[in-house]
Amino acid sequence: MPLGKRPHMYDVEQHIGGSWNPGNSGHKLTVVNPADGTPVTVVPMSSEAGVAAAVAAARDAAPAWASTAPAARAAALHAAANALEAAADELAGIMNAEMGKPVDGARESIGAGVGTLRQYAELGPTHRGRTLAGNDEAIDLMAYGPRGVVAVITPWNDPVAVSCGLLGAALVTGNTVVHKPSERTPATGWRLVQLLAPHFPAGVLNLVNGDGSVGAALAAAPVDVVAQVGSTATGRSIAAACARTGAKALLENGGKDPVVVDAGVDPAWAAQQVALGAFVNSGQICVAVERVYVHREVAPAFLDCLVTEADAWASQIGPMVDRRMRDAVDEQVQQAVKDGARALRGGAVPAGPGAYYPPTVLADCTDDMAVMREETFGPVAPVMVVDSFEEGLRRAADSPYGLAATVLTPSMSHAQRAWRTLPAGTVKINAVFGGAPGGAAHPRRGSGQGFGYGPELLDEMTATKAVHIEAPPSGW
Repeated sequence: MPLGKRPHMYDVEQHIGGSWNPGNSGHKLTVVNPADGTPVTVVPMSSEAGVAAAVAAARDAAPAWASTAPAARAAALHAAANALEAAADELAGIMNAEMGKPVDGARESIGAGVGTLRQYAELGPTHRGRTLAGNDEAIDLMAYGPRGVVAVITPWNDPVAVSCGLLGAALVTGNTVVHKPSERTPATGWRLVQLLAPHFPAGVLNLVNGDGSVGAALAAAPVDVVAQVGSTATGRSIAAACARTGAKALLENGGKDPVVVDAGVDPAWAAQQVALGAFVNSGQICVAVERVYVHREVAPAFLDCLVTEADAWASQIGPMVDRRMRDAVDEQVQQAVKDGARALRGGAVPAGPGAYYPPTVLADCTDDMAVMREETFGPVAPVMVVDSFEEGLRRAADSPYGLAATVLTPSMSHAQRAWRTLPAGTVKINAVFGGAPGGAAHPRRGSGQGFGYGPELLDEMTATKAVHIEAPPSGW
């Protein structure tokens, strides 16, 4: 909990087998507030022995939790959701201090996490297998059961909502969990587990803390699933570790999500959509708008409107998570300008404390620029003008990533062509964000593998067993 003399300072602990204790590696990390550089959190890192102990505790708790009635598991998840909802204001303050997300946005994100926990609490007891009719004397069952121990490794950019999705799906299906939150938001992850863990038996939900070395030790441990949301490089390392151990890898990784702006759209409306997708949360969203292909017919008006939107966002945007990330974003921008792009707005590190970066609009971008090829993860909207809708689709599809894509078009035939042909797990028509409750995502290529969210995530967290039953022969 917050220390009395340091109102925004948190000392984080690990949670193993129902007990809280400091990490035992002898190493500590310090997280600073990205708005002003002041210390926020001290994180004693978990050792390899601590990771092993957490996995062992989860393994010991697994049989009893797996045999707990689905309705009882759902009730525990509902109670955990209630606890999280009650602490939303406090947790929003921690998120704001650790990664810079404005408090209102953080509170909204936490609300999404609460809703996700409740969704899985309702879906869990109805998750079932199927039966196959063989003949009158036999039946075949396809029965679902928990996989066992799930390692959950989550990012800093949406640390509560993302964690709630993976934790909720794993727990309600009867798995036990070892959770490793990002080293950039450890107090957020620690407080989240403090709120959730009391509603489950000891060992069902465990927490370890630290940097990528701790995550690597957890991914290499004898677990049954490694569910990770984060960078592509980390995801590939986890996939390699899972190939060695036999664990299932469930990955949502980087993206370079395109928007295609078709002829005939209202340029002001299209600019609002692109600005929302590029600038919200300082561009630090997995499905942020990262490259824009606009039809030449509407390009001049669209760019004028996008500049206006960037000006409006400038007073709303929070800092990036740290200066290292900001410097990486600025490096992409400066290289693009050097190579011929024009910074219509932003494009320079502001004076003053913190890790702020302004909403940036780049025109005259080309395919060979890193800002159009590599994940940026900052408040930058790089724009390329295209001569046709077909060219926009082709360029949008030309990427090693496959997380999501958006098409803004008045044409239903263009919309149909887009969602059928774009090689992305999610294709959105006329809205950069949105989706029905329970919607799932299935990233492709360098963006990961396996379903995230939705009822399909319950399938990912369970294993199917085929059972053939025949009546004994007559006369026995």
